[in-house]
Amino acid sequence: MTDRMLQPAPFTVIGAEAVRRTLAARPDHLVTLVRDTYLAHDAGLTVNPDSYFLRFPDRPGDRIIALPAAIAGDDPFSGVKPVSGIKWIASFPGNLARGVDRASAVLVLNDAETGYPFACLESSIISAARTAASAVLGAELLHGPEKRARQVAVIGTGPIARAITDMLFATGWQAGELVAHDLDLARATAFADAIGLRRRIPTRATADIAAAISQADLVIFATTASRPHVLDAGLFAHAPTVLHISLRDLGPEVILSAWNLVDDVDHALKADTSLHLVEKARGDRGFVAGTIADAVRGRVVPDRSRPRIFSPFGMGILDLALGLDVWKTVTDQGGGVVVPDFFPRTATLGL
Repeated sequence: MTDRMLQPAPFTVIGAEAVRRTLAARPDHLVTLVRDTYLAHDAGLTVNPDSYFLRFPDRPGDRIIALPAAIAGDDPFSGVKPVSGIKWIASFPGNLARGVDRASAVLVLNDAETGYPFACLESSIISAARTAASAVLGAELLHGPEKRARQVAVIGTGPIARAITDMLFATGWQAGELVAHDLDLARATAFADAIGLRRRIPTRATADIAAAISQADLVIFATTASRPHVLDAGLFAHAPTVLHISLRDLGPEVILSAWNLVDDVDHALKADTSLHLVEKARGDRGFVAGTIADAVRGRVVPDRSRPRIFSPFGMGILDLALGLDVWKTVTDQGGGVVVPDFFPRTATLGL
């Protein structure tokens, strides 16, 4: 057998500013890329196992999550390309009191053929962007093509809420008013003021979550809730579009009153999400209308007479698709930090 030296691709590190700049430049492209990745998943071209949680017995609020995934096939009809990798994302709520973000993350990309890692990217920004792009895609499918809401209610005003609202408006959405609610009213006020200043629309903060929901035709949940706290289905009687990004806000009666869309059924109905709690109580999944790929392909049609709720669990394949796109854009422009001799040169194939 003839050995040949393995020559891995250069290992490149891409930091936060390059990631942020690249993602911010093409918001419509990100929504399209997320849509295409969902369609690749629907076509069986991905591998997306369950997330793995590292928890700390003495610090139950802290966790680090591993999301391994692979885009295993090349879809000739989209921009989705083969790649494997893993997102390693930490959530430490106590960081807010320390003056730093709750979440921090890295994304490692692996070559689809050799398995060698070829890039490490700052990924809290990628994670927020893929979440926001998924939410915007859900809004487009459930709310209608006009990209306009009379009133938008944002429940929870942290970094994910900022990312979603920024991407909504960056992709052409218009709103008559934005109302922000948070358990910390000062934080909601700062959020509303910042959106109003950037987007030139009327905004306000409120401590009344019921009023915020019942008066809005587009409701965005981006909280850190661990159990359902919005239990009154009557708040949604006006049939709004609901982006249930934080997954655990809505009580069973709300879910059962609605037309429910998910990113992936098996993923969305686990880990005591609102949908999972309903499944455990009922013993079936018949209350879920379908997946976002079903909606894109027209296999399901939103029922506009009912609240329409999109509950995406979040899939590692989306991080991979956006991360690979960022890596290609940055390196094509000569950016990123190449780490020479990152891998040993003694490895040979065939040993």
